[in-house]
Amino acid sequence: MAPSRTRFLGASKSMARVRVRSPSLRSKPTSKSTQADQSIEFLANVTENFGHGDHDGFGNGGNKVMVVVDSTLEAKAALEWTLSHTVQNQDTIVLLHVTKPSKQGPECNVKVDLRAHDLLHSMKNMCQMRRPGVHVSVSIHKGKEKGPIIVEEAKRQRVSLLVLGQRKRSIMWRLLKRWAGKRKRRGGVVEYCIQNASCMTIAVRKKKKFGGYLITTKRHKNFWLLA
Repeated sequence: MAPSRTRFLGASKSMARVRVRSPSLRSKPTSKSTQADQSIEFLANVTENFGHGDHDGFGNGGNKVMVVVDSTLEAKAALEWTLSHTVQNQDTIVLLHVTKPSKQGPECNVKVDLRAHDLLHSMKNMCQMRRPGVHVSVSIHKGKEKGPIIVEEAKRQRVSLLVLGQRKRSIMWRLLKRWAGKRKRRGGVVEYCIQNASCMTIAVRKKKKFGGYLITTKRHKNFWLLA
């Protein structure tokens, strides 16, 4: 069956759209009808948590979706998922980039800022080429605590949906972080945003082996969506 945009009955037209086509990888094999039921149930649980963004920024009634971006493959996958699964014409994508102040002086900070602007300019151009009917804006912030900055900026801009890329951490990495005593509170930036953002927040990880994406929200962990 060709992919199609699913609408949840009774949900507001201003809610962001998410296509769902498969159950969790942890689930036992199911029939197509059962998979469809699970997909609809997942969509219902997700859409009931969507807030209403500020739809007046560009004089239209579209959604506003914020994507946290950087130079990693995980961030690029999150942006690709957003472009292909959530936004429609007249929606707005806000590309948010957060950098830490450099300890090496003003000159290094200038270089970091230039790289950030180049990155955002490149991603903005890509969004406009892929989805010319979607508005794109950029936002750059600097600070040591990335999670709170993201949460506050999403709230300030009144976005409907916040999307972040999620990296797969190996068991060895987790053991080393625990041994070194550097494990971040509440599982890191992604988990902090999921638990504390006032809007619906989704973490996206591209599944290379099986295809599709693993989606994590406050209510669902690693829910497998086929691309």
